[in-house]
Amino acid sequence: MTQEAKNNNKIEQIVERFNRFSDWEDRYRELIKTGKGLEPLEESQKIEKFQVRGCQSQVWLVPELKDGKVIFRADSDAVLVKGIVALLVEAYSGLSPEEITAQDTGFLKDIGITEHLSMNRTNGLANMVKQIKMYGIAFQSLVAKGIQNVPTL
Repeated sequence: MTQEAKNNNKIEQIVERFNRFSDWEDRYRELIKTGKGLEPLEESQKIEKFQVRGCQSQVWLVPELKDGKVIFRADSDAVLVKGIVALLVEAYSGLSPEEITAQDTGFLKDIGITEHLSMNRTNGLANMVKQIKMYGIAFQSLVAKGIQNVPTL
């Protein structure tokens, strides 16, 4: 299986998992459950450098480049937002920087998240995705220079 097929499979699994639920309340509960499964960040990583700007809640997103793949860890002080960022970590973690920058975000609409969030939360979600893509671009330039491992930016 090619890496692109694995990436698509990961996204398909997320879409299938959420589309098992017919109503938004069940999807909401699945998001919260996803967030509860997210390993919390250490307090030393909950710093301004890793904070996602433009979110109503506090969200931290910590990137690492390991063997040419980007690994994300994240946390939030709000239950629903933690679920959203956990979903993004699930979708984007383990991809190469090029795959991150090329990954379509349409799956978020496919699972119904974008239509059921408040305007502030929708903006926060867009900022989280933007931050993930920016980390992808930053790591892409490092990988182009032959750097495969960076503990964090």
